[in-house]
Amino acid sequence: MAMATRNSRATASPLTSSPLATTAQPGFLTGWLSRIPLPKWALIAVAVAVAVLLLLFLICIIKCCCGKKKHKKKERVSLHAVSSSSTACLVQPEMEDLERGAEQMWRGKLQYSLEYNFRAQELKVGVKQAAELKAMDSGGTSDPYVIVYLTSDTKKKYETKVYRKTLNPIFNESFTFQIPQVEVPESTLVMQIYDFNRFTKHNIIGEVRLPLASVSLQHVIEQWSDLVAASKVEEEHLGEICFSLRYVPSTGKLTVLILEAKKLKRMDSHGLSDPFVKVHLVLNRKKWKKKKTSVKKNTLSPYFNEMFVFEVPFNQIQNVDVVISVWDHDKVTKNEPIGKLFLGCRATGNQLRHWSDMLSNPRRPLAQWHSLQPPDVVDKALGLKSHLKLSLAP
Repeated sequence: MAMATRNSRATASPLTSSPLATTAQPGFLTGWLSRIPLPKWALIAVAVAVAVLLLLFLICIIKCCCGKKKHKKKERVSLHAVSSSSTACLVQPEMEDLERGAEQMWRGKLQYSLEYNFRAQELKVGVKQAAELKAMDSGGTSDPYVIVYLTSDTKKKYETKVYRKTLNPIFNESFTFQIPQVEVPESTLVMQIYDFNRFTKHNIIGEVRLPLASVSLQHVIEQWSDLVAASKVEEEHLGEICFSLRYVPSTGKLTVLILEAKKLKRMDSHGLSDPFVKVHLVLNRKKWKKKKTSVKKNTLSPYFNEMFVFEVPFNQIQNVDVVISVWDHDKVTKNEPIGKLFLGCRATGNQLRHWSDMLSNPRRPLAQWHSLQPPDVVDKALGLKSHLKLSLAP
C-alpha cells in the first residue's frame, strides 16, 4: 500500500506542474501590458483602432493595385472606341450628317426640250421650268434665270427672264442655234441657272451640261435633269489646222504647205467666218518674212492647199521660228486673229516634234494637224523684240 501511494504521488506531480509551464508566456504579455499606464478598456480601444487602420491600409493597397490594372484596360477600351468611332464617321456618317450633306448638294432640277431641224441646220432649245431650286437669298427664296449656250460658240448666249422670289419658276422660253449637222456631235449644250442680285454679282445655282453626241435628235426630246455644281469655264476651242513642212539643207529652202483647217471659232454674226492664214518667219526674235493665203468665205472648215517657199540658210535654221496664224477677214472693220501657233527649236509639244521630224528627214514633206492657241499666249512665248524687217545674205 505504501508503495502504491508513493507511485501515485510521483506520477501526479508532473501533471500539476504542466499548467505553470503553459502559462509562462501569457504571464509575460500580461506583465508587459501592466506596465502601460492606461486602463484596460483604453488598451482594447487602441488595439481595435490599430487593427482597423491596418485593415484600411491593406484595402487601399489592394484597391490601388487592382485599380491601375482596370484603368489601363478601360483606357485601352476608350482609345479603341475613339478610333472606331472616328473611322465609323469617315466611312459611314450619321444620318443627320448625310441629310445635311444632301441638302447642301441638292441644287434643284430643270426641264427642257431639244429639237433639231436637219434641213435648216438649226437646234431649238426649250427651257420649260425648274423645280426645288436651292435657296440663295436670306429669305429662303431665289430670283432665278437661265443662260443657254453651246460650247462650240461661247460668244452666243441666250438668257431667260428673271423670276422673283421663287424656287419653282416656269420659263417656257425657246432659243434657236445655227449649227451644222457635222458639228452637232462635237458640241455640248450648257444651261446654267443663276440667282439675280441687283447690287452684287449674280450667283450660279447649278447647271446642266448635255453632250449632243449622247442624245438622238431624230425626234423631239423633253426631259428633266438634276442641276450639278457649275464646272470651271471651259477653254475656248479656236480650231485646228493642217500643214506640211519640208526643208532642203543643200538649197536652204523651207517649204510650208497650208492644207486645211477645221472647227474654227465663229467670228461673224451669222455663225461663220472668212478665214485666211498668215505664215511669218521670225529670226532671232524679230519678224523677218511674211506670206498669206487667199480668203475662204463663210466657212469654219476651209481648204487652202497653198504652198510658200522661204530661203533659210542652213546655218540659220536653228534660229528661225515659223508662226502660223489664222485670221477672220472683214471688209469694213479690222481683220481679227482666230488663233496662232509657232514651230522651231524654242517650241514645245507637237510643234517641237513636228519641227524636229522635219530636220531629221530632209527633202521629205511632213504633214500634221495642230490645235490653234490664243494669239496673246503665242506672242508672249515668242517674245518678239521689234517689228523691223531684216535682210539676210545667203
